[in-house]
Amino acid sequence: MTSDHDIAITEAVYARDLAVKVYIVPTSAPESDGTIEWQSTTMILVTVRAGDQEGLGYTYAAPSCADVVWSMLKPHIVGENVLDIPALHAKMVQAIRNQGTCGIAMMAVSAVDTALWDLKARLFGVPICNLLGRVKDSMLIYGSGGFTSYNAGELQKQLGGWAADGIGHVKMKIGRDPVSDVQRVSLAREAIGPKVKLFVDANGAYTVKQAIAKARDFGPYDVSWFEEPVVAYDHAGLRFIREHVQPEVNIAGGEYGYTLSYFKSMLEDHTVDVLQADATRCGGVTGFLKAGFLAEAYALPFSSHCAPMLHLAVALALPSFYIAEYFYDHVRIESMFFDGFITPRNGYMQPDLIRPGLGVEFKYEDAAKYQQ
Repeated sequence: MTSDHDIAITEAVYARDLAVKVYIVPTSAPESDGTIEWQSTTMILVTVRAGDQEGLGYTYAAPSCADVVWSMLKPHIVGENVLDIPALHAKMVQAIRNQGTCGIAMMAVSAVDTALWDLKARLFGVPICNLLGRVKDSMLIYGSGGFTSYNAGELQKQLGGWAADGIGHVKMKIGRDPVSDVQRVSLAREAIGPKVKLFVDANGAYTVKQAIAKARDFGPYDVSWFEEPVVAYDHAGLRFIREHVQPEVNIAGGEYGYTLSYFKSMLEDHTVDVLQADATRCGGVTGFLKAGFLAEAYALPFSSHCAPMLHLAVALALPSFYIAEYFYDHVRIESMFFDGFITPRNGYMQPDLIRPGLGVEFKYEDAAKYQQ
């Protein structure tokens, strides 16, 4: 005979609602990298309720992403057992099949998947990292910004400020004006001193030969990470660059990966020294875990792109995880919107294990003026 207690427990694990909201936040100043310019950042927030708990997930995508969540994914979540995340993830991927399992559609899946993991951990009353099982206690980060729109003073102030705060790795944007890139890199090195690791990111702005030449030009400034020197889909070009730059320069890429097969092809083609993935794009916590284990299978370090609070929850469960991007725009938004945002100490972020799920609560009142 089924008791009222058993019924209550059963009902508590079935999703009874899903909501999605759009927030557009102007940047603190116009920003650009090697290939695009922008003046705002859009967050898509998804919440899923079961029992007396609410889980949240998010992605940084165009507002139309919310329409995909509402019209295509919500019907596959509400009324379903939220503990069965692999099954729900598979249903969502199947639902977007005809739209393509990439881009906005996959970013919608990513936000919902993360909300489900946050909800599941909250139902059990534990942080996601403990639900998954930790292999480390903290997440190494690199300060990321150094936009090509910055003048010399702005560049040095931002990167030098991170170095002064104890962040031992920083990254800057290059590629918009290749002629000035070496001078900008020299300014960055001057600001951060000799001990801080300096990374550069071209966002696919260079040709193969340009990239090799620039890597050599950056040699005196000890650049140890060269991200997306050419466009991400040019696997042959990435491999050629990787084989011809100095051994101390690590080629990084993967942030535009949406599917496991994409990451597999990057690894099989020997395109990178460090594989990157973004849980807000590649299928949420579920997809990020798969990419991380794939990197481990190929004995390569794994790194997260942007969204530091989201990645903190899952990075600690991955043996292959190396370093996370502490991206200026997303740090600014997440620190404004999330109660529980973690400020790094000595270049690491460490979760608050008292807080369940992602470890944050959304500050709806503070975010209201940005809601669309």
